[in-house]
Amino acid sequence: MKPTTLAIHGAAGRMGQRLVALGHADPAVELVAAIESASSPNLGRDAGVLAGVGEIGVPLSADWPQSVGAVIDFSVPEAVDGVVARCLEHKFPLVIATTGFGETTRNAIEEAAGVIPVCWAPSMSLTVNIAMKLAEVAGRALADHPTGADVEIIERHHRFKEDSPSGTALGFGRVISDAMGQHQHTHGRHGRPGVRPHDEIGYHAVRTGDNPGEHTIVFGLLGETLELRVAATNRDCYASGALVAARWLQDKPAGLYDMQDVLGLRP
Repeated sequence: MKPTTLAIHGAAGRMGQRLVALGHADPAVELVAAIESASSPNLGRDAGVLAGVGEIGVPLSADWPQSVGAVIDFSVPEAVDGVVARCLEHKFPLVIATTGFGETTRNAIEEAAGVIPVCWAPSMSLTVNIAMKLAEVAGRALADHPTGADVEIIERHHRFKEDSPSGTALGFGRVISDAMGQHQHTHGRHGRPGVRPHDEIGYHAVRTGDNPGEHTIVFGLLGETLELRVAATNRDCYASGALVAARWLQDKPAGLYDMQDVLGLRP
C-alpha cells in the first residue's frame, strides 16, 4: 500500500515537531508539507532539522499543498477555523488534534464533516480512547446501582497547559454522562457546598511540572470503589495516535469520526 501523504499544520510547535519526527520515521507516512503561521520565525527552515531528526527536504511554509492524503492540525485553538476552511477548499481529510476551542469552532467542524472526512477527538492517545470505552461500559453497568455511584474525574497536566479542565477530562465526562444521565458538572469544590448530589460529575484539574497527561476516573459506591487510570509518560502517544488516525481517515467518506471509530470500538 502506498504511504499516506501528509501535511502537518502547526509543525513548528512542540507537538508538531514530534509529528514531524515520528512521521518521518513511519514508512506508512510520507510527509509532504509542514505548515506554519505566516508570522512564524521558523519559515524556510527544514522541518526535520527543527524536529531534531536532520534534513528531510520539507521546509516550514505558510503555503498549503495542492494535493495531500490527509492533514493533521496540532496547533492552537485560534487557528482551527482557518484550517477547517482550507481543508474544505481543497477537500482534504482532516485530523483535528487541537483542543480548547469554543462552540463556534465546534459548529464549523460539524458542518465541514458534511463535505469532508474529519476525525476529531479530545485526545489522540490510543490508551485514553480505550479507557473512554471502559468508562462507558462501567457507567452503563452502574447507572442503576441501588445506592448510586459518584463520579469524579481528576486530571493532571504540565504547568504550561492553558485550558482547564482538559478536553480529555471533559470527553470522559460526556461519555459517562451519556451512559449514566448526570446533568450537573462541577469544577472543583470549596467552602460548604453541602452533601454531594448523585446527579453530578466532579472535575479536578492539577497543573504540575512537565506532566504530559494523566486522568483518573473514580466511580465511588458505598463499600467499594472502581478507578480507571490512564497516564502518558511522554507526548509521543498523542502524535502516534494522530498518525494512526490520518492513515485511517484518508479513504473514508465525508463524516465526523473520532478515535473510537479509528480503533473499531463502535458497537
